[in-house]
Amino acid sequence: MKIGQIRPAQGATHPKKRRGKGAATGLGGTAGRGHKGHKARTGGKIPVWFEGGQMPVQRRLPKRGFKNPTRVAYQVVKVGQLAAAPAGAVVDRAWLASQRLARRPAPVKLLAGGEVKVALTVHVDAVSEAAKQAIEAAGGTVVVPGAGA
Repeated sequence: MKIGQIRPAQGATHPKKRRGKGAATGLGGTAGRGHKGHKARTGGKIPVWFEGGQMPVQRRLPKRGFKNPTRVAYQVVKVGQLAAAPAGAVVDRAWLASQRLARRPAPVKLLAGGEVKVALTVHVDAVSEAAKQAIEAAGGTVVVPGAGA
């Protein structure tokens, strides 16, 4: 047997249905679409969400809540993630970006979680009380712009 002699198994393939190509095909005339009506026409597709004129589900259900336009979404950095910083280092947005800890332009918030054993100067946009205590317990400082001014 040669590669050119390989054929699909008997009955594994079927001829393509040539719709609308004459009465002898069995799919001539209406091409399997039935007689007239919306679905017989070109573009006669009904959207999946259409409920036949019944009040649609998105209008039956009540509205809830609202989107706060002034919401501030912080990037979270945990204290334990700063362990890679050398002693006496200044941890700012540039350092966090270099370590792939805060890459988006959104503000950064430092949260407690993990330990830091070296003194660091941390510049962040917001900090939790527990995280601030953890940094200061290791001999470091936390600088938050606009805080305590």
